[in-house]
Amino acid sequence: MTTDTASAIAHPNIALIKYWGNKDQKLRIPVNGSISFNLDSLFTKTKVTFDFSFQSDSLSINEQEISGPGLDRVVSFLDIVRGLAEKQLFARVESENNFPVGTGIASSASAFAALSLSASKAIGLSLTEKELSRLARRGSGSACRSIPEGFVEWFPGESDSNSYAQSIATPNHWNLVDIIAVVSIEHKKVGSTTGHELANSSPLQNARVRDTDHRLQIVRKAILEQDFLKMAEMVEMDSNIMHAVMMTSNPPLMYWESISITIMKTVKEWRAAGIPVCYTLDAGPNVHVITTKGYSDKIISMLPEIKGIKTIYKASVGGKTRLVED
Repeated sequence: MTTDTASAIAHPNIALIKYWGNKDQKLRIPVNGSISFNLDSLFTKTKVTFDFSFQSDSLSINEQEISGPGLDRVVSFLDIVRGLAEKQLFARVESENNFPVGTGIASSASAFAALSLSASKAIGLSLTEKELSRLARRGSGSACRSIPEGFVEWFPGESDSNSYAQSIATPNHWNLVDIIAVVSIEHKKVGSTTGHELANSSPLQNARVRDTDHRLQIVRKAILEQDFLKMAEMVEMDSNIMHAVMMTSNPPLMYWESISITIMKTVKEWRAAGIPVCYTLDAGPNVHVITTKGYSDKIISMLPEIKGIKTIYKASVGGKTRLVED
């Protein structure tokens, strides 16, 4: 048999307590823990084929051939997989997303989670969930959180062996919904990998990291007890603190647009009026508006009143990265 193929689907995730900054940039060992949940209706599907006849690795995303840094990053990741399997085979990687990439909707998380499972399976490895999470982390830190199901916590650890993510609650534990207000589909000029490298240049980063365990404890408890208000206040604070670090890095990263701020202010007004809703932003201008299932249609009907929102995605809490038939 000269050809081995596997396909996997993974979901992006939205961090409620953020990952920003690394202790080890190469291994992507984070300076703090984080908590997220997977987004069920958004996905990356990736097919990996290893073949003795291939002379080099190749990559396509949404049927477009990719070269340059995008391909280089995948080749480096495949080198890790080849090292684990002790095999020297080149691969064809074919990936597709049903949401825009590079805009702060965690496309690299779902991409490398799907690639971890499909590549490891295609080359003959059978990894545990913990091992898959550790592997995915090497491609994109937040990808480790897309491997397990539902609500997920990433334990930062001190080394490759103990920095991984695991589920803290199943997808059906709490009927949260993430409504993503897309205000820009432009690929961000400074990606998250570079942003993590800049984090320590901010005078606010040490204070953010020192207080993270406190925020993690509150959000973890709020999830388990389904306490929306406690979760909401801490999720917004954590998002604001991360963006404050970004804005005070050298050079500064300004991901917010004016409409991002308008949405944030509006969400706070809605919560003050009694609607369970909060906001969070990853490394991009698009705003994740989190609510419960019963209020999701109401919020989707109200959001378009804010001028400048280009499109809206809706996602409930999603499952784990899984193999699929091609």
